[in-house]
Amino acid sequence: MAKAVKKAVVVEETIVKKIIFLRDEKIMLDVHLAELYGVETRVLKQAVRRNRSNFPDDFMFELTEEEIETVVSQNVIPHKKFLGGSTPFGFTETGVAMLSSVLKSASAREMNIAIMRTFIALRKVAANYKEIMQIVTEMRNQYDTNFTQIFNALEQLINPPQEPRKRIGFKPDDI
Repeated sequence: MAKAVKKAVVVEETIVKKIIFLRDEKIMLDVHLAELYGVETRVLKQAVRRNRSNFPDDFMFELTEEEIETVVSQNVIPHKKFLGGSTPFGFTETGVAMLSSVLKSASAREMNIAIMRTFIALRKVAANYKEIMQIVTEMRNQYDTNFTQIFNALEQLINPPQEPRKRIGFKPDDI
């Protein structure tokens, strides 16, 4: 029993690492889904193309060149060559759910269930962050200014700054 729970946690962690944020959506790339399903990427894409009517634009889309560069720069994929020369598909949560109707193997169905559970868990975590922020805001309004620094620190932990930080470490004089 403990072995099954440990395996489920490892699978969930693997799935979470493959979910990216693009076009204001949580998506998964075809290469990552193919890896999880244990099929070649071209096989997954071929199945999707044969059933294109099942995948409207809000379920699945092709990445633009700019989005591919973004995905490479964020180390989601190691290099453009990793894609094998084809434009990757991005699948939203509903698109991943629709894949279960296209990929018929038992292992694909099991992996699909695990992926859907992971998306649901991420949604719950996001809801918890909103609740925490609401509590912090209420406390800030309730208590005096002595706690301002504490509230600012909590806010930064919950919502880290978006701009990149200055690099630290050795810097040659001529730079």
